[in-house]
Amino acid sequence: MRTPRNPSSRPSPVDVFEYELVQEKAATLSRLGRRAAAALDALKAFDAAPDASQSRDELVDAAGQAWWYYVVQREVCGFRDSEGLLRQLGVPREVRLRMGVFPPRAK
Repeated sequence: MRTPRNPSSRPSPVDVFEYELVQEKAATLSRLGRRAAAALDALKAFDAAPDASQSRDELVDAAGQAWWYYVVQREVCGFRDSEGLLRQLGVPREVRLRMGVFPPRAK
């Protein structure tokens, strides 16, 4: 976030817009981070006690998609080392391999 162009005057509409944009990016990153963590937790819960009503493959797909959205939003916010973060957070390799891979749409 940049400081206002003229500190002695009121912020310009552009400054206000930039501030709101930064706030929205941060809120989106937080929301996507919670969603990605929840998808990973669901996969871990399935591995601990398999549920016949769910498919593990679908859970891995959902986790891969959620983490992909999170990584893209991190890059929008200017954070670049996502691979190190994914390792640190313990995101399994199979989930990382599904990031950015989406099933074809049904016609």
